Amino acid sequence: MGAGGRMPIDGIKEENRGSVNRVPIEKPPFTLGQIKQAIPPHCFRRSLLRSFSYVVHDLCLASLFYYIAASYFHFLPQPFSYIAWPVYWVLQGCILTGVWVIAHECGHHAFSDYQWVDDTVGLILHSALLVPYFSWKISHRRHHSNTGSMERDEVFVPKPKSKLSCFAKYFNNPPGRVLSLVVTLTLGWPMYLAFNVSGRYYDRLASHYNPYGPIYSERERLQVYISDAGIVAVIYVLYKIAATKGLAWLLCTYGVPLLIVNAFLVLITYLQHTHSALPHYDSSEWDWFRGALSTIDRDYGVLNKVFHNITDTHVAHHLFSTMPHYHAMEATKAIKPILGKYYPFDGTPIYKAMWREAKECLYVEADVGGGGSKGVFWYRNKF
Repeated sequence: MGAGGRMPIDGIKEENRGSVNRVPIEKPPFTLGQIKQAIPPHCFRRSLLRSFSYVVHDLCLASLFYYIAASYFHFLPQPFSYIAWPVYWVLQGCILTGVWVIAHECGHHAFSDYQWVDDTVGLILHSALLVPYFSWKISHRRHHSNTGSMERDEVFVPKPKSKLSCFAKYFNNPPGRVLSLVVTLTLGWPMYLAFNVSGRYYDRLASHYNPYGPIYSERERLQVYISDAGIVAVIYVLYKIAATKGLAWLLCTYGVPLLIVNAFLVLITYLQHTHSALPHYDSSEWDWFRGALSTIDRDYGVLNKVFHNITDTHVAHHLFSTMPHYHAMEATKAIKPILGKYYPFDGTPIYKAMWREAKECLYVEADVGGGGSKGVFWYRNKF
């Protein structure tokens, strides 16, 4: 298997990588069953009532923010409105990201014991955020089945240096990184859904909106059609709102918060799977267990709760994706002693981590010269 363990990260200073050592690539000395036994059994129980309480909580907060903006912002003197609207956009964007996470739970059948309830709730919530629920659910399920695989993972699949574009090195500077981050955070999510940008390689155009695209099999096409119908229905409602309230009103109350949701989704997913401590594997080395352990928990402060702990319990989520989010923190605390050095956590402030990973994690290469395996890839940034 080559070198692994607590190896230092080549070329990256300790203070720049959040004091996180490389995740070992050797076969873990524990099994998935042993990890599961360490978790209290109630953590795997789904409560329909409790799950719906989070839906009600988030939608009530979102409605309250909208009511305040709609009822009182126009009374504010002009300078104060310039402050009030950005505050609303950020608060609403954060809450709606939490709504997205609940729909994500539905896609994993972690919301309730009833698949039809999960799919109904997930379809409604994701469609309201212009996400094709079943289409995303299918590709996301494959992401969980192939995490860390260079060939089969579905999202944020790193490129070897040889496959980088010829102008990539010209963006390896502060202005280039700022531009790349801005484009990624604003356009990354819709481009992924529409054109599979940052996703795995397919031999033809892949889109989450195309029932006949290479992402989906024939038996999955009907679900993609249903997802598209949900998006069309929401767009029609938005059109009616714009016709009544005006396009500017729709953009201020819904459009800008949705852009913030999109930015958070890209940022969260990117940082969950991008770190110099995380390995990626080709088909000669990959297995599901080590791939599932090749993700990292991060600390978003108060937003951990707002985002229903999808941020700081992601390792446990990849191991047991049907576990409800409200038990994930307890489960994470239970499995950390078992995982030991196989559990990566980075408490670096998110804005610093985002900039660091954009600087350090540009492509992947194998540590063949250092006694490592040619099938295990690590992030690099030297051109």
